[in-house]
Amino acid sequence: MTKTPGAARTKVGITLDRVVQAAFDVLQRDGITKLSARAVAAELGVRMNTVMWHIRTKDRLLGLMAESVMGEVDLEDLHGDWREQVAELLRRLRQAMLGHRDGALLVAGTFPVEPNTLAFSERLVTVLFEGCPTRKSAAWTSWSLFYFTLGLVQEEQATPAAFHDRLRESVNEQHFPGLHSVLEDYISIDYGERFAFGIEQILQSAPTTRPRPGSGS
Repeated sequence: MTKTPGAARTKVGITLDRVVQAAFDVLQRDGITKLSARAVAAELGVRMNTVMWHIRTKDRLLGLMAESVMGEVDLEDLHGDWREQVAELLRRLRQAMLGHRDGALLVAGTFPVEPNTLAFSERLVTVLFEGCPTRKSAAWTSWSLFYFTLGLVQEEQATPAAFHDRLRESVNEQHFPGLHSVLEDYISIDYGERFAFGIEQILQSAPTTRPRPGSGS
């Protein structure tokens, strides 16, 4: 069988790093629902088997992409007390995820045990040791902070504008008086301020919140 010269040339130099970068290109253009090994192969101009040889599974590809996002978080040059350092780490994580379409959804849906992800967790937990009463409370506070950040960035990246209009139409004062009285704040798109408010709330309680008796320390 005669091979097509052009097709052969497209495979030269295909590396795992190129596959991951092509996956980010697909993600940016089409979103995470359209991200697939076939789409990445088309982006690179190669057969899907070539992509699968590098990534093995789609889950591994997503994990590598999440690891790449975590690698964009600068863990150095943190200033101030432990609260300020933790807040800065989470701000940097937020910005890294916002730098990619569906970035928070990508990170939230994966569990990479990789150097960048572990380094972020190590830095966050180590700083929390300074303010939390026990090692266990530091560990659990790190999860509270991480999941709050993930959830809010997912909302920021995915909530359609029409959702707010539907809420305004549905939340009437007679049936939902409490919600109606705070509706504009409830649906606020000032995500930066909401983020800062939520992080501050969690950190204010961190020094005094211990695991319940019997749950260990």
